Amino acid sequence: MKKYLATLLLLCMACVLITGCKDGEAQQRGAGNPKTQASDVAQKEKIDVDLTTLGSTLVYAEVYSMVNNPDEYFGKTIKMNGPYYASFFDETGLYYHYVIVEDATACCQGGLEFIWTGDHVYPDDYPEEKSSIEVTGVFGSYEELGRTYYYLAVDDIAILE
Repeated sequence: MKKYLATLLLLCMACVLITGCKDGEAQQRGAGNPKTQASDVAQKEKIDVDLTTLGSTLVYAEVYSMVNNPDEYFGKTIKMNGPYYASFFDETGLYYHYVIVEDATACCQGGLEFIWTGDHVYPDDYPEEKSSIEVTGVFGSYEELGRTYYYLAVDDIAILE
């Protein structure tokens, strides 16, 4: 069964890569500290990848592709929804915020970190854990503790009913 699911996931990822993103040159990554940069442009530009219109398996495959092929997504505007989770990391003393996605069988789970631009304080300004949210933001990366992390810089969080 696991072999079948792995094959299905690979086929779905291949379909996403063939039909997924709009062709075009990759945009350059923004300079400076992404944790403090505003993404005003994100809300004004068209959405390059709308994950809210895809089924759960394709959403999972697309997020997997973002993390494993990030050069194809840098600077693109991504829209996604799912449950909200926050996680505290002892080594940095910071909270990190995520939108979680699952595949159709709910056996595999992944997520994409988002950084809410502006002056927002956790937990006061953030949604409740496990709330269904929608975010639109620009895909980017940052270095921390010798590793590269990928995220969406978002201007606003919509809480879905």
